[in-house]
Amino acid sequence: MSAGNDSGARLNQFKNKGKDANELRRRRAEVNVELRKAKKDDQILKRRNVHSLLDEPTSPLQEQDPNAQPPQHWSVEEIVAGVNSQNLDHQLHATQAARKLLSREKHPPIDSIIAAGLIPRFVSFLALSECPPIQFEAAWALTNIASGTSDQTSAVVEGGAIPAFISLVASPHPHISEQAIWALGNIAGDGSNYRDLVIKHGGLQPLLALLAAPDLSAFPSGYLRNVTWTLSNLCRNKNPAPPLTAVQQLLPALVRLLHHDDREVLADTCWAVSYLTDGSNERIEVVVQAGLVPRLVQLLGCGEISIVTPALRSLGNTVTGTDEQTQCVLNAGALAMFPSLLRHHKPNIQKEAAWTVSNITAGKDCQIQEVINAGLMPILVEILQQGDYKTQKEAVWAVTNYTSGGTVAQVAYLVHCNVLEPLLNLLTAKDSKVILVILDAIYNILQMAYKTGESEKLCLMIEELGGLDKIEALQSHDNEAVYKASLNIIDRFFSEENEDDESVVPEATTDGYAFQIPENQSTFQF
Repeated sequence: MSAGNDSGARLNQFKNKGKDANELRRRRAEVNVELRKAKKDDQILKRRNVHSLLDEPTSPLQEQDPNAQPPQHWSVEEIVAGVNSQNLDHQLHATQAARKLLSREKHPPIDSIIAAGLIPRFVSFLALSECPPIQFEAAWALTNIASGTSDQTSAVVEGGAIPAFISLVASPHPHISEQAIWALGNIAGDGSNYRDLVIKHGGLQPLLALLAAPDLSAFPSGYLRNVTWTLSNLCRNKNPAPPLTAVQQLLPALVRLLHHDDREVLADTCWAVSYLTDGSNERIEVVVQAGLVPRLVQLLGCGEISIVTPALRSLGNTVTGTDEQTQCVLNAGALAMFPSLLRHHKPNIQKEAAWTVSNITAGKDCQIQEVINAGLMPILVEILQQGDYKTQKEAVWAVTNYTSGGTVAQVAYLVHCNVLEPLLNLLTAKDSKVILVILDAIYNILQMAYKTGESEKLCLMIEELGGLDKIEALQSHDNEAVYKASLNIIDRFFSEENEDDESVVPEATTDGYAFQIPENQSTFQF
């Protein structure tokens, strides 16, 4: 597919008057490729527990005999022998030795442990409630195996670990419960299939029962962070997205966690919401109905990048929905946060903020007016002048959507914000998709001026800014769609036969051209 067609497809996915209202906003699917791959500030899919415990006693025998230290650096063969012995204490020491090997910072021998057939034995140890230390060591060893590749995670699942871990979530020993929760997070994080398998085995219920506790601050912070992270992995991944019934069960717990005060808990809860809003309007609606939006807006202003990033992503996803869903974000006061987000020191935040605005300007003209009232258009023009290129691309979309759905007065205001010069300068970009989107904006502005008898003045402004030369140069562009779009603008607005009255020249002022935002919205004056 040529870049030209690709851009056309994206243009059709916005929702403006004059375009198919169902298809207009840009979903993440298109934006995803450029907006982000899983970066460092994205959430981690799987985690390995590498904290080694101080050699605390793990069995009553050890407590009685301080010299009964397990030998260091067991071989896999010794571990197999110990695990398969009939003596519980030998089994414990062998399992602990395996856990230590699997907790090595570098090159843990996961495949050797799997090949030795140890997983089913470790899974059987999870049920030994009469010996909590072996439950803990086995859970930890399995967690670290499940933190590896998909094949390694599969080995744990095929060993029957999911129901065993779900049973352990309710263990009376918090460190065992936490390790089981962590393991389930690693399994769910592998992808949609295992996520849904955990849900199908009833994995949500014990987690939600924990979060129904009257006071969440009674949990140790590490424990609650693990619960939240696992919950977020149960919200994660698409094709298919998590079952809607599970999402509806989960949401009250997420609402609760979103009001907790721990930074990591808030960050992972916001990531969970960002996954749930990354989908159809029906899925967005479930989240909006849960009442999360005002709190997400509040968190946009918290100044903590690890929270702001997923909170912004969640709201950005929400405004890809219907006009009503977008309005819910606007009613919560989100736009007041955007001047600082669009000027954020992290380009990634600027880019996501501009992407979010582009989906708001794809809405109704009253929503465009809210963007204007929040003072965002001059900032977008500033980005077009000197922003990071990826942010500029999103700002271009925001402007083009604005010109598609805005009123005459709104488009006149945009020109008054000096949008034309930076927009025309970006026509020299290498990316033909961006060029096409800019040409669309220029066409929309000229068309608006033409309808109100002002196209002569606007054409002169474009010419004075060197824009006509740039548009003419694009007629020899190697992308056919670019060539056709530039030709269309020249033919329609700049060719001899369209020059109705050459005596009309805008009045020059020190700032450029005299230009009033008309009282009467049907005129377009400069």
